[in-house]
Amino acid sequence: QVQLVESGGGLVQAGGSLRLSCAASGRRFSSYAMGWSRQAPGKEREFVAGVNWSGTSTYYTGSVKGRFTITRDNAKNTLYLQMNNLKREDTAVYYCGRSTGGSYEVLRDFASWGQGTQVTVSS
Repeated sequence: QVQLVESGGGLVQAGGSLRLSCAASGRRFSSYAMGWSRQAPGKEREFVAGVNWSGTSTYYTGSVKGRFTITRDNAKNTLYLQMNNLKREDTAVYYCGRSTGGSYEVLRDFASWGQGTQVTVSS
């Protein structure tokens, strides 16, 4: 069973940047695609970005494309989300997730999620 622990959230002004990290326990981190989702108050969970097992292929939802970058370090069992040019609408709890296999483009591809880290963007 995998444990996922997110960190790096916080309060940032619009236009600023944050880097989220997700530390994964357990073996075979490099065998699975990984991803990030987010949930704003009163809204449904939204899939944000995904990456394949090797880090060579990525997917982004349209609203973050060009601003967010997902990467992974398999040697450190760690997933990252670099968020630049943050907007107020990016305010949400961000969750790190492990795919059930090789797919990584929609929420249903994922079965395991961390507890989340809060990102708040002020104007």
